[in-house]
Amino acid sequence: MKVLLTHTPQARAQYYGERSLAGLQAVADVKLHQSDAALDAIGLIAAARDVDIVVADRLTAGPSEIFPRLPNLRAFVRCAVDIRNIDVGAASAAGVLVTQAGPGFVQSVAELAIGFMVDLSRGVSRASADYHAGHKPAIVMGRQLAGSRLGIIGYGSIGRYLAGIAKVLGMEILVADPFATIDDAAIRHLPLDDLLGEADFVVCLAIANEKTENLIGQSALARMRPDAFFINLSRGNLVDEAALSTALRERRIAGAAMDVGRALDQMPTPELAKLPNVIATPHIGGLTPPAIESQSLETVRQVEKIIAGEIPVGAVNAANWTRRP
Repeated sequence: MKVLLTHTPQARAQYYGERSLAGLQAVADVKLHQSDAALDAIGLIAAARDVDIVVADRLTAGPSEIFPRLPNLRAFVRCAVDIRNIDVGAASAAGVLVTQAGPGFVQSVAELAIGFMVDLSRGVSRASADYHAGHKPAIVMGRQLAGSRLGIIGYGSIGRYLAGIAKVLGMEILVADPFATIDDAAIRHLPLDDLLGEADFVVCLAIANEKTENLIGQSALARMRPDAFFINLSRGNLVDEAALSTALRERRIAGAAMDVGRALDQMPTPELAKLPNVIATPHIGGLTPPAIESQSLETVRQVEKIIAGEIPVGAVNAANWTRRP
């Protein structure tokens, strides 16, 4: 079977890797996307006209119009957890299987959260920038993580792993998640408003959907203490950026750190990132070799199953898959 890997050359090197590419080439005839620009719908239709399976990076959408125009397409395999830009309904109507990768980035993202907390509380980035610029850094009293309260919004796989690390560091753990069941007596399960009012560090790890759009807005930020820090490692859609910018500029909260934003590539918004009390990284939470290989190698296993006519782990519309080999 023929497979289109939609990653640009740079994305292929950073987010797929040689080992996974070799694995994919061992089971299928692989067509590589060679342009530095991500494929739009028209480009994808042209590139995938003769392929059976698309293995798509997160920037390559699967809009409704592509599926009826690709009659040979059997499956749309996403090399990421987020499938919000894939029209699963349209794929199902056309009989095309859609799959997603598992969260292989749990440890990587949780470790970045710890790094953000240390940086925010101790001024690491600020002092380093001053030294690099030839200035004498201000000596500011920091806050140790031990004894501080960590508020986790969204108690999924990353939240649970982060809570385990934080407990070892001696932090008090607060969790806001109406859908979670917590059986750890050392963790306090609170309504979101209460968590916001108590936490020294608020880490947003909730799922992005219509219900969580702008979850952290003006009223939520107003509940946070002026010496508290906000960290977003989920999706930019959960935050009202205008409200966050105002809270940061007016020092209503002490600072923020973010690895995500509202751009299509999830990069932090430059206007927020440049604020002096903000630490921003270019969506690198899951950019470590173990995290990337976990997801890319999973797509290889999914393609193997699809070629065999079997339903792979990660399938989201298996009942509607009629274009089987």
